[in-house]
Amino acid sequence: MPAIDVQQLRKQFKVQKNREGLSGALQDLFKRQYTEVTAVKDISFTIPPGEICGYIGENGAGKSTTIKMLTGILVPTSGIVRVNGYVPYEEREKFVREIGVVFGQRSQLWWDIGVIESFRLLRKVYRVSEQDFRKRLDELVERLQLGDLLNRPVRKLSLGQRMRCELVASLLHNPAILFLDEPTIGLDIVVKTEIREFLKQMNREHGTTILLTTHDLQDIEALCTRVIMLDDGRIIYDGGLDELKTHWSKGREIRFQFGDHTGRPFLEQLTQGLSAVEWSMGDSDLEASLWVPHSINVSDALSRVVGAADIRDIKIMETSTDEIVREIYRSGTASAPELTGDGQAAAGKDREPVSHA
Repeated sequence: MPAIDVQQLRKQFKVQKNREGLSGALQDLFKRQYTEVTAVKDISFTIPPGEICGYIGENGAGKSTTIKMLTGILVPTSGIVRVNGYVPYEEREKFVREIGVVFGQRSQLWWDIGVIESFRLLRKVYRVSEQDFRKRLDELVERLQLGDLLNRPVRKLSLGQRMRCELVASLLHNPAILFLDEPTIGLDIVVKTEIREFLKQMNREHGTTILLTTHDLQDIEALCTRVIMLDDGRIIYDGGLDELKTHWSKGREIRFQFGDHTGRPFLEQLTQGLSAVEWSMGDSDLEASLWVPHSINVSDALSRVVGAADIRDIKIMETSTDEIVREIYRSGTASAPELTGDGQAAAGKDREPVSHA
């Protein structure tokens, strides 16, 4: 049985249409006009138990609306949704014991009381036995290093401290499925790294299914092997992150800094026979870049140059995931891009360093 099963899910809202001017405002008092907005448009997907899946999209794409339907907060207009075998909006009391939810911009902790008191209240809400609660709490507090925070009021916690406490609160009842909606928003890189490592450990040791929505694609790269991409309420991509990169990445660029003066003819001679590679010179003949498409092994190109030239520094650059996603949204489709004459994908130009030698 899938952990999450969604078939032809749709959600429509009635939004009040405000008329202009004072007379329009007076008319709205007595007779309101509404327009219908479809936030989620007949989407379908399944997530097996134990998978960490990234659910991404621009603002207004329908991510949060989907999460709210999956957690039972909203009732779908049409379609089928089952989470761990339950219909979320019909079987709320049983269903909520099977899931944990973290909304990055909303807290499930009580603001003016100590963190431990919030945990104890949640124990009663989820009807967790005292023995199981204590065992689970000790494990989570140790992993997230919260021992010094338990007696502080939530309002006195930093954002990073509060988010770690939110994770504990969502996992006290040992849910099978965890929904994370922007869990690392506003956090510094150290806290983000700690949270990512914790989530990977929970998934590995307990088989927790995780559905993650985020605008930080580093979260996706660190945690997910699968990505569902939403645009204007529709799924435009559902598949592996590596596959997405392979289809859209332009390849790799190797930047060399040489110890001796060299020239383009000499460099081209070194890589003769490697198809679709291309050299470009920097500001001086001590600097050069080699373009290597995905069809060529980078190590093959490197070995030819390293053995024949005096090299002081090497950087390998790759099309960034951020730019790949932006390009997909600009094009409106995640279908594999057309290739140019030299075999390069027509993706964006921004690249990020992936390794150094």
